Parts: sequence; C-alpha cells; structure tokens
Amino acid sequence: MCGLVGVVAKNAVNQLLYDGLMVLQHRGQDAAGIVTSERQTFHMHKGPGLVRDVFRTRDMRSLPGNLGIAHCRYPTAGSAFAGSEAQPFYVNSPFGIVLGHNGNLTNSDQLKQEMFRSDLRHINTNSDSEVLLNVLAHELERAATGPRLDPETVFNAVANVHRRVRGAYAIVAMIAGCGVLAFRDPHGIRPLVIGANETELGTEWLVASESVALESLGFRIVRDVAPGEAILFDEAGGFHSRQCAAKAALSPCIFEYVYLARPDSLMDGVSVYEARLHMGEQLAERINRHHRHLDIDVVIPVPDTSRGHLPRGFRQEPLHRPDVHHAWPDDPPEVGATEAHRDLDGVQGQERARGRRLDRARHDQSRDRADGARGGRQQGVLRLLGAAGAIPERLRHRHADARRADRHRAERG
Repeated sequence: MCGLVGVVAKNAVNQLLYDGLMVLQHRGQDAAGIVTSERQTFHMHKGPGLVRDVFRTRDMRSLPGNLGIAHCRYPTAGSAFAGSEAQPFYVNSPFGIVLGHNGNLTNSDQLKQEMFRSDLRHINTNSDSEVLLNVLAHELERAATGPRLDPETVFNAVANVHRRVRGAYAIVAMIAGCGVLAFRDPHGIRPLVIGANETELGTEWLVASESVALESLGFRIVRDVAPGEAILFDEAGGFHSRQCAAKAALSPCIFEYVYLARPDSLMDGVSVYEARLHMGEQLAERINRHHRHLDIDVVIPVPDTSRGHLPRGFRQEPLHRPDVHHAWPDDPPEVGATEAHRDLDGVQGQERARGRRLDRARHDQSRDRADGARGGRQQGVLRLLGAAGAIPERLRHRHADARRADRHRAERG
C-alpha cells in the first residue's frame, strides 16, 4: 500500500505534489519523496517519515519544475527502516527515469536474477519497486531507436513490462525529455485515477492513487486508468493512451474497499463508503439468517474503517481528528455531539449515529498502539458498553472504577 501522485502543469508543481501526498498520507507513513523536472534535470528530495517531517521550506525551494511525481510509502517488500528504499527510485540510463510503485510483485526474485544475468543491471535494495524500475528501463532501451522517445515507443516498452512482470503494480514514472508515464497491471489490482484542470495556458494533468487527491487540488475527475492501460502526459501537456496488455480484466483488491482507501474516494467508479456500507448490510443479513439464536448486545467496529460497514441506524462517522475531543455547550460532561450537530469538516457521505455517544470513549480508543498496548481501547470499549447498559458482570466493577476516577479528576479540575 502506497500513495502516488504525478503532475504535468503550467506552473511549478512542488506544492501540488506536497498537498497531494498530504491527502494520501493514510496510504503510507514510513517514507515520502518528490521528484520534479526542470529542463530535463531531475530535482529529488525523499526520506523516511511523514510527509510534513520529510519536507521543509528549503527542500520545497529546491524542487522547481512544471512536471513531477511523488510517493508516500507503506513497506510491503524490502525494509521498513531503510531510507535508501524511500521512493521514487532513479536510474540514469536510458534517458533518465524516476519511478514510484504501489503494489507487490510476485516474481521479483526471478526478475532480479534476470536483471543481473541477462540485462546486466544491478539491483541495490530489496525493494521490488527497484526491480520494476530496471525492467522498465531495460525495455525502454530495447524499444528506443534514437535519443528521442515518442509515445508509441514508450507504450511498446510498457507492453513488454506486462509480459515480464507478475503481481500488482500501479506506476507513476517520469522520463527526462519525455513526460509523465502512468500504468496499471493487467488486472487493475491497485487504483489509479486521472484528473484534469483547465487553465488559461492550457490543460493540466494529474494522476493519483485516489480521487480525493484530485478533488482536493481542484482537478476534475476524468476517469480511472484501465487495467493494462498506459497513459503518457508529454511535457507540452499532450495526452496519450494505449491498452498495452494482451489480456486485461478488472480484478481490484477488495482490501482497498475494506481498509486501505479513504471512505470519500471513488475507485473504478465505485464509492468506497457505499461499498463498505453494502458489505456491512450483507453481513448483517447473513448473521440474521444463520445466527439468529445469538444474543448480540453490541457491535463494535475494529479497526475504525469497519465503521462504515455497520448497517444504517448503527453506524457512527469517525471524527476528522479522532484524538481531539469535540463537545457542545449543552451536552453533559464527556458526551459528544448529538445527531443534530454536524462536523464542519466531516467526511462526505457519513452520518451520525442516532441518539448520543461518548466522545471520551472514542478518545480512549484512539490511544491504542500497534505494539499491543490495549489499555486505552479497553477503557473506551467499557465506557461504550456501560452507556448501553450491556457490561458483563465480570467487567462492571472495572467500568465503575473508571467512572469514579474520571469524576475525581474532574473535581480536582
């Protein structure tokens, strides 16, 4: 899981790329990188960490140019701690190519051996993205007949990449002197969407992993990149496309809809939020058919992306910032907004639950950590169960102790 952005604009693109990565930060928090192109010279800055921590003002000033690509990384291959595996990756031959990759290759070990023995290319990291970059570079070298590239040559190279590579890959690359290239694997496993913005100087193009990046940057959604299709935005802003796979069929990753993507995204024409809601409704029907004998008191969505799976009447939308406590003046202590109140920056398509809820419980749940510390979540679940009057007897005393501690802290101010 990673986030990709590629832009061909009429003005400097560094801020557009940065803002796009911020919107896609949920797709990868381990590393980030931006590469821009100015008169066939690449300017790159990347490193481990969140987008806001990787890029400072001085870094942004060193990224001039009207073309660029950006990447935020969640490592599923290679090392999670190696700064050398932050993307985009770069090779200087042929032409000069930088590439960002979202997905996983299933034959990366075989390709790495082929790169060394047949293509005489050295792979310096354990990242399958570097393998894919070198496959693309080798195929471009084979397809090219001179120092200049045309769209047909680029598309022939991508077709050969499809023949050699197996697995999931959504790619945004930039070729010096040519433009920005984007393509998906023949199954369309990872998402990639195209946007356009009309200006006085001409059309600007943007491609990103999710539609929310386009909308937040003021681009209208044109369409998704089709499975096996390659898109080339040349330096002048021209749009070129071709189906490069012999057999292409859309088979997207269901985990994108279940967990990875933002709920307000559209992927391949499908609303992520509505998909989650329909899956939850079907799950509720299945439970009703096969497990009617169960005495179910409460349904708790864990992780938080499953909140949208709850059928209508049960669901609560996540706060924009789950670690911030929202309360209204007319509410009693620890009780958040009623159904009549709406967050100004709420997520599109989300609804509040009927009745009231305890924001303190949400706040406590947000402190749960990946290292296994479950204290915050336990207290949060207990408060939610207590509010519904459904705490098992063996846990009731813990809930009472927690409430007494809260009252004691409130009295002390």
